[in-house]
Order: sequence, then C-alpha cells, then structure tokens
Amino acid sequence: MSPTRTTLPVIAYFSMEIALEEGIPTYSGGLGVLAGDMMRSAADLGVPMVAVTLASRAGYFRQEIHDGAQVERAEHWDPALRCRRLPLKVVVRVGSRDVWLGAWQYDVPSARRAQMGVPVILLDTDLPENNEEDRTLTHWLYGGDTTYRLRQEIVLGVGGVRMLRTLGLKVQKYHLNEGHSALLTLELLRELGASEASGPLLDEAIANVRSQCVFTTHTPVEAGHDRYSYPLAEQWLGGLVDPRILRSLGGPERLNMTRLALATCGWVNGVAGRHAETSRALFPGYEVHAITNGVHAQRWTSEPFQMLYDRYIPQWLHEPELLVRALRIPQDEIVAAHAQAKNALLDSVAGLAGGSRLDPSLCTIGFARRMTDYKRPGLLFSDLERMRSIARRFPFQVIVSGKAHPHDQPGHRHIEQLHSWAGELADTIPVVFIPDYRLEVARRMVSGVDLWLNTPQPPLEASGTSGMKAALNGVPSLSVLDGWWIEGWEEGITGWAIGIDGGDHDAHRHAASLYEKLETTVLRTFYEHRPAWSMIMKSAIARNGSYFNSHRMIRRYASEAYWG
Repeated sequence: MSPTRTTLPVIAYFSMEIALEEGIPTYSGGLGVLAGDMMRSAADLGVPMVAVTLASRAGYFRQEIHDGAQVERAEHWDPALRCRRLPLKVVVRVGSRDVWLGAWQYDVPSARRAQMGVPVILLDTDLPENNEEDRTLTHWLYGGDTTYRLRQEIVLGVGGVRMLRTLGLKVQKYHLNEGHSALLTLELLRELGASEASGPLLDEAIANVRSQCVFTTHTPVEAGHDRYSYPLAEQWLGGLVDPRILRSLGGPERLNMTRLALATCGWVNGVAGRHAETSRALFPGYEVHAITNGVHAQRWTSEPFQMLYDRYIPQWLHEPELLVRALRIPQDEIVAAHAQAKNALLDSVAGLAGGSRLDPSLCTIGFARRMTDYKRPGLLFSDLERMRSIARRFPFQVIVSGKAHPHDQPGHRHIEQLHSWAGELADTIPVVFIPDYRLEVARRMVSGVDLWLNTPQPPLEASGTSGMKAALNGVPSLSVLDGWWIEGWEEGITGWAIGIDGGDHDAHRHAASLYEKLETTVLRTFYEHRPAWSMIMKSAIARNGSYFNSHRMIRRYASEAYWG
C-alpha cells in the first residue's frame, strides 16, 4: 500500500525505532522489535496504518567482542537498496536553522493480502539542502548527546506530522510508541492555531489533540524517560509553541516527554497488567490502561514448528489463537521439531564454543537481553560453585547474547564479567556468548534453546517479549514474576517462577530460588521425566503462544484505543 494512493483514514504509528528486516539496522532492541511485529500484524489483518520513524543510516551499532569487551562499530546501510524514495520534502525549524526532510518508504508485506501492506516512512535529513551537522541528524539511533537526541525528536515528531500532511494522508489517530515522538502533539496544537493561545481556546485545542492521540509507555521508572531542560528545549524548538504552554504540559521542572504525552494523549496504556499498575503509581491522576504486548507468530516461529503447525492447525498463521489446539499434536513430533531447531542453533554457534560443537543432549539455557543493571544478566552466575554442583548432577550449558548501550558502563562491565565467568566455568559448564544480538540471532535462540531464562529486577520489566517468542517454539520459561510472565506463568505447566510474587525483590533470594528451582525441578524434569517435559512444551505453545501474539495485541488497540 502506498500512502500516496489511499484516501482512507489511517492510524499513524510513530516510533523512534522499528525492526523491519535483517540488514536494516533501524532498531536497538525490544521496543523496535515490538513496533516491527505490530506493523506485520497490521498488514496481515488489514488494519489501515502508516508508520513513521527515522532512516538511522548509521544504525544503532554492530557489536564486536574483543578480549571479552564490547566494541561498537557503525552499521551503515543504504535506504536506496531496500526502500523507495518519496519525491517530497518538508522543512522543520530546528534552533536557528531550517532543516529539510526527505523520506523513504518501506512496505511491510502482508502474509495473506498480496496487494496490501503497511507503509513505513523513514525520515531522512541527509540532503544537500542541509548543512553537514543537520545532515547527520537521522544517522545514529540513540546516538550523540542530549542536544542531538532532542533535535532528533523534533525531526520525528514535528517533521513526521508535516510529512504525512504533504503525502495527503488523512490521519484518524496518532499512536505514540514511547515518548520520543511526543513533540508531534505540539505540532498538532500549532496546526489548530493554538501555539500562543490561552484560556478556553487553549483548553479546547488540547482536548482536540487528546481526541486524536494514543500513547503507549514502556518505561516503569521515572529516570528512564527523556527529559530536557526548558532553556535547551526552547532554544531548539524554534518557537513551535509559547514557552508557557510548553512548561504547563511538560512538567514543572524539566520537559519530560512522557508527561507531555500524558497531558496531550486521550488514551494511554502500559504494556502489561503489572506495568500499567506501576505507571499509575508513577504518574498519579492519569488513567493508564493495560494492553499486554505480543509477538508476530510467523516471524518468531522456527521453520520446523511452522511446518508442524501447518499440518495440524492449518489456519494458525492468520489466527494464532488456534494454537490452543497444540495439545493435540503428538508429543514425539513436538520433540522432533524442537530437535531440528536446536541443532540449527548449535551449528550456528559451533565456532564460538572453542572450536567444538555444544552437546545437543544437554539442557541448553538461553538468556538474551539488553545488557544493563536491571536485567541482572549475572544472576545465574551469582554462585559459581553452586552452578558446578548442580551441573555435576544434571549437566547443562548456557547460551547468552545482548548489547550494552555505548554509554552504559555498567552494561559493558556485565559483558566483560560474563566472559570471565565463562572462562572460569569452562571445565564444567559450557557458556557461549553470541556477539551482535539481532533479529536472526534472536530467532535461532528462542527456538533452539531448551529453557528461556529471564531475571529482571521487579518491577522494572515493563513487559518483555523474548519469552513469548520462545513459547511459540515450545520453549518454557524460568523467569522472575514481572512483566508479561505474571500473566503467562502457570507453575510446571508453561514454565516456572523465580521467587514469589509478593514484593520480594532481593537478588540473593532470587538467586537462591533460581538454583533451587533449576536443580530440584527444571533439570530433574528435563532428564528424568521426558514425557512431562514435552507436555510442558506443548502447554507453553497452547497457553502462551496462542495468546501473547501481536494479532491479539493489535486487535485490542483497534477496538479500544483506535475505534473504541
């Protein structure tokens, strides 16, 4: 679908990052992957949407590991090789200069409608009309300093609205995926002639904007939201709105992009039930709904399982909820499909395992997240001697992957420590770190490991989606009760819980619970009760894969947030 060929009202989905396909580095992690999955489901279901993001010509970064340490390399890509340039330009005032924006179009294909799809508009400032500094504004995803980030958010929010107008699209709702695009609401105020309004006229204009805007927040801690000093914001916004309006909407001390979005969006949601509760406490006075995230079933299901589902549940691709029928699939076929996916994963990491191939008969634990403190990537390795003791009874191996933000020094140290622990455990427990975590690495991991591990610090996991992807492939989770797992967890049926759901956030107790559950229940079941294990695999598919998918998620957005 071309945005220049449709006259239907559309939902305009704004996201700083969107994972489109392998080789297009316009995402950094879960937020972008979620956005990409949502666009795929919109295409499959025929939801009239258009997405707006940045071209990110230099990507996030490509991760290399040198002597156990992360090294970042730019990941340049040429939009001309994957997208179509649109013959339109718009201009945005950024500080004291006019910045011209071009655009590329990428069409997210539909699995069932050959002529349909969802267009993604990638904004690009790398134009000859701009000076050298402004040409790089859409190069580095989350790069640069605070000023660079603010200028990018002006391009995304203000420039994105202007580009959609120039394309002639009639927008029914604007969906802000996190606060990075919140400045679009100020552009809508300006369009209404209220950039310098006050009193009833301003109130009416804000109500009008609120009726058009939907906001999804993903961050459950105040410190995680983009904030800018008002002098800095006023310097770069180029008089978009009167400073007093900006200060009244953006928070008392600094321009908080989440508070701006909350004040100007009429429908707000968190990404899991627990996350919505946390957000209500963090921002009292706002109604925060809950729509739990989901993942695109086709994108994250391995080939062996896709063929299995095609045989036993023919319509699963278009109606993932039919995966509840996975319980009727013979267990030996579930086991065989997983064995194929596991062998593919082990083949792919053979060169990283000291030149040898990991043992397919061993229970393989997978952990892959952004490397940062609250994800607690070292929780499994809290007591190396305990790990060795467990492995002497029930041998296991571990595959890990994940990037640290270039400016997150604790995250860098986590990666270095993981490599150090891998060396210490080499004689007992194989531990392999896969560098440069990306779409294809994630797809192999979630389908090829036997157990998915997640160890966040509650209540800081907004939702998490990696365990949902694993469930589509019959891989159960062992996870702290936070985010989506509170909703997906059925002890011994879909997986197992670490700790208890009673506000116990102590890392030492969580580690003790992890080791106890791993030794006495999880590994014992894997090695000594294989029929029970394969039944848990089927239950993970039937109970979690059937529900935690992006088709269900976007249907809820459509019925409650867009047209409810």
